[in-house]
Amino acid sequence: MCGIAGLMNSVPSMPVNRQLLQSMSDSLIHRGPDGSGTWVDDGVGLVHRRLAVLDEEGGKQPMRSRDGQVVLTYNGEIYNFKDLRNRLSEHGYNFQTRSDTEVLLAAYLHWGRDCVDHIWGMFAFAIWDGRSKCLFAARDRIGIKPFYWTIDSAGRFVFASEMKALTLNADLKRELRSDAVEDYLALGYVPDPKTILHGVHKLAPGHTLEIRKGEKYPHISRYWSVKIEPKVSRLESQNYFMEQLEGAVSLRMVADVPVGALLSGGLDSSAIVAMMSRMASQPVETCTIVSEEGTADESGYAALVSDFFGTRHRLRFASEKDAPFLDMVPSLFDEPFADNSALPTYKVSALAREKVTVALSGDGADELFGGYARYRMHLAEQEIRAL
Repeated sequence: MCGIAGLMNSVPSMPVNRQLLQSMSDSLIHRGPDGSGTWVDDGVGLVHRRLAVLDEEGGKQPMRSRDGQVVLTYNGEIYNFKDLRNRLSEHGYNFQTRSDTEVLLAAYLHWGRDCVDHIWGMFAFAIWDGRSKCLFAARDRIGIKPFYWTIDSAGRFVFASEMKALTLNADLKRELRSDAVEDYLALGYVPDPKTILHGVHKLAPGHTLEIRKGEKYPHISRYWSVKIEPKVSRLESQNYFMEQLEGAVSLRMVADVPVGALLSGGLDSSAIVAMMSRMASQPVETCTIVSEEGTADESGYAALVSDFFGTRHRLRFASEKDAPFLDMVPSLFDEPFADNSALPTYKVSALAREKVTVALSGDGADELFGGYARYRMHLAEQEIRAL
């Protein structure tokens, strides 16, 4: 996890507010404790907070092209960067680092805005292209990595990985958005592209953003959406799923830092640990969080999985003693967020960080495979209506 932020002045002659840039960078230090960088030129400023995963020495950001005209600040991982590196090398690109950052920059230089059609991964990035005086940004297909943006009262375009960085700007009005409050009360969160504040927006998953010098508002377009494939047999779907899962886990284990897994004992995290154990040259680091009250305790299942695959497993408890953590929630999430998993997720992440830098988890499996009771109820309703 890294942190990105930046701004573009509406008036080219206006000096960049370096103090604001530094304040935004400082507010994101928890996203990138391994280093920071700042680039300023031509009324544009970009900052980066780094959590080093690949090429710890060579992947420093913001990263510039050889001629200095194109500058990138990027949060995420490009999982197919090795394949892209080979393809781009055939087109004459010479790489100086082993980082996926340099590959992403080269992909933009080669394909322009269409680079998003060639990259697989989780990402949010912004590229200043001095040749066209344009800021180009993109967010990954599912929206794993965040991207907030606004046009402040001074006419500046300002963006960041977290909304807390934007609220440091004195030229940003802090007014609650009433329809966003209604969304939160109905859904438990504020959906894209809204935020809880007027004038602050999320770049939606699978979308790009472009804004040129002198333009008042950015142009936003969708580059990807879910495709509904024709129905296939159960056996075909099972084989396809296993191929995809194995490939996905393999790509996510590519790192120059320790990699582990969050193991709940459920099907999703257990399947990921099984795949990791097959691929890893040493026992996988796994960890579990459990309630001291004994409610919804799945640690026994996690222990069974750990024993079977020979992982190095650790366990930590969550209890009422962790109540002071609730005071941290507003600063962590920036917006109202009605999910009581925040505490155990925070604790299991802290436990994982003691041993590893990257931890794989089973997030999203319930949505893909109907793991919650409400999905089964919805399916039952559809079946009844079909009778």
